[in-house]
Amino acid sequence: MSAAPTNQIPGYYHRKIGDITVTAISDGFLDGDVDVLRNIEPDDALSMLRANFRNGRRTYVNGFIIRSKGRVCLVETGSGNYLQPTAGKLLENVIAAGVDPNEIDTILLTHMHPDHSAGLTNMDDNSLYFPNAELTAHENEPKHWLDDGAMANAEERAQRLYFQATREQIAPYAKQTKLFQSGEVFPGVTALPAPGHTPGHTCYMVESGNDSLLIWGDIVHVPEIQTARPDVSIAFDTDMHAAIASRKRIFDMAATDGLRVAGMHLHFPTFSHLIRDGEGYRLLPEPWAHEM
Repeated sequence: MSAAPTNQIPGYYHRKIGDITVTAISDGFLDGDVDVLRNIEPDDALSMLRANFRNGRRTYVNGFIIRSKGRVCLVETGSGNYLQPTAGKLLENVIAAGVDPNEIDTILLTHMHPDHSAGLTNMDDNSLYFPNAELTAHENEPKHWLDDGAMANAEERAQRLYFQATREQIAPYAKQTKLFQSGEVFPGVTALPAPGHTPGHTCYMVESGNDSLLIWGDIVHVPEIQTARPDVSIAFDTDMHAAIASRKRIFDMAATDGLRVAGMHLHFPTFSHLIRDGEGYRLLPEPWAHEM
């Protein structure tokens, strides 16, 4: 008799978007309480989670590999070793998906928070995990996180996990960094700024032929709650009101246009559609496909 398994399968999943291949990559998950949510009472938040058979706030963390026109892009780098031990698995899953980190030529960041950019650099020796990649992000991201005045006004935790972590991670990429405002940032990939969660928070639209995918970054952190109630925000937002406005705008676009969406904090492998449901919305995850 074979031994009982002790590990899950590697966390990656491929999806064709026209001629482009998008691979969802799991970085793991982060557990926390609901006290960080805004515009909702904790008891109401827990009730909504339990109605979805979830006992608490578990935030899944994802990235994506995009193969287009003979090039390889990584959207987000995961948590590295900055956060909980249940996360920080993106690099090993990139390799498990058959991608050599050295062949990645572009890294797209939706924004610079530690669960998105803390896997750029090996902090033991400051070496680059993706030495041949151009680091690409909205110009307002480094402008904010490298601002000493903004850092001085932040709480101690934010100073350490947001400002300092970002500075440590992006410094080794200084000579290979490209900033944008909007437009095409990789073959078949267009940047759609959606500020609020951070000043430069950006969604990415992947388009090929008649097919498309909206990678919407951190438009939601707790999908069971924020799709039904888009006005619910989270303490990690730099500008709560702008984040809510961006979420409502992206939700309206996704539902109106019938877009396929994916997100950094949707449940793996994330590919879904969003539909209107009463005064809110509801996610419809795609069924697992055995063939791309």
